[in-house]
Amino acid sequence: MRTSADVVIIGGGINGASSAYNLARLGVKNVVVLERDTICGGSTGRCGAGIRAQWGTLMNCQIAANAISTFEGLKGELGMDIGLNQCGYLMVAYKDSEFEQLKENVCLQNSCGIESRVISKAEAYEICPGLWAEDAVGFTFNAKDGHADPFLTTFAYVEAAKRLGVEFERFTEVIAINTDKDRVESVTTSQGTIRTRTVLNCAGPYSQIVGKMAGVDLPVYSERHEILITEPVESGVCPPMLMSFSGNYYIQQRPHGSIIGGCSPEGHPQDFANDVSWDFLSHMARVFTRLLPRTRNIRVVRQWAGMYNMTPDRQPLLGGTEVEGFYISCGYSGHGFMLAPFTGRLMAELIATGRSSMDISMLDYKRFERGELIIEPAVV
Repeated sequence: MRTSADVVIIGGGINGASSAYNLARLGVKNVVVLERDTICGGSTGRCGAGIRAQWGTLMNCQIAANAISTFEGLKGELGMDIGLNQCGYLMVAYKDSEFEQLKENVCLQNSCGIESRVISKAEAYEICPGLWAEDAVGFTFNAKDGHADPFLTTFAYVEAAKRLGVEFERFTEVIAINTDKDRVESVTTSQGTIRTRTVLNCAGPYSQIVGKMAGVDLPVYSERHEILITEPVESGVCPPMLMSFSGNYYIQQRPHGSIIGGCSPEGHPQDFANDVSWDFLSHMARVFTRLLPRTRNIRVVRQWAGMYNMTPDRQPLLGGTEVEGFYISCGYSGHGFMLAPFTGRLMAELIATGRSSMDISMLDYKRFERGELIIEPAVV
C-alpha cells in the first residue's frame, strides 16, 4: 500500500469509484481508495438500481438529469457494459394531493429539459401490461428513467480508474483520520498509515463514523431497508419501474424476467444489522399481487437488506468541512447509485480545482444548523 497520497477516498462503492475516476481524469496522479470489505460490497451492491429524473426540487432534477446523461455515455467512456436499461419510471398517485404534487413536479422537470409527462390510466396500462391500478387517481411517466447494474457500473469505474493510476485497497479499514490544527495530515488504516492532505468521505452508511474520526459531526444516520427478487417470469409483466410515494413501493421487472421490489420500512430502523424479516416478505407479497395480479404464485428467490444513509431533508451532503482537506459525499438517503456518475464528477472538480461546474454550496452539511433544509417531496 502506498504510504502517501494526494487524495485518499474512504469507501469503495459507486460514489468512491466515480470520484476516484473523475479525479484521475482531471490529472490528480496519486489517488488511493480504501474499502473495509470488497468493492461494491456495501449499500451500492444492495440497492434497487433505479435511475430517475422525476424529482420535486430543482437541484435534484438538475443533478439527476446530468447523471442520466452520464449513464448513457458510460459504456463508451469507461469501456465496459454497465447494464443500462432505460425502460422508464411510472409514478402512481393514490391521493389527489399527491397527484397535484406529481403534476407540479412534471412542470419543474420539463423546465429542466426532462421529458416527463402526465399520462392517462389507459396509457399506464399500455406501458405496464401487468398493472392493476383502478384505485389510482393519476400517473406520470418519463421514458429516459430506468436502471443500471450496480456491480457492472462500479466495476467499470474501478477498472477505468486503475488504468489512470488509482490504487484500490480492499479489506483495509480506516482506524483514524489524523489532523493537526484542523488540517488533515494522514489516515491510519488496518494496513498502515497514509500521509495525505485530502480525504473524501464516501463511506455511505458509515460516513458518520468516519466524520467523527476527523472531528466532524455529520447530521446523518443509517436506516435499514429490505428488498426482494422473484424467479424469472415471462417478459412484459412490469417493464417500467413502478413507484408510488403514498403507496410506498418501487417494483420493476429486470430484462431477464425477475421482478425486484421494496418499500420504505415501518418504524424506520436505525441500525447496521442488514437483517431481513418475515413481515417485509409478507407485506411485499400483498403489494405485488395487488398491483401485478399475474405475479400470484411466483416464487421469491431471495430477500436482503441494505442501509440508506439518511439526512433530515433527504438530500445529500456534498462539499468541504471546517477541517481543511476533509470532504464529504454522503447522506444520499437511498439515491446514491443513481446520482453518483454526476456527483462524483462534481466532487472531483471541487477537490482538484477548488470549484465545481454546478453550484453545490447549498448541500453543505451546516445547512441544518442554519435552518436551510431542502425538502424533497419525491422519496420512497
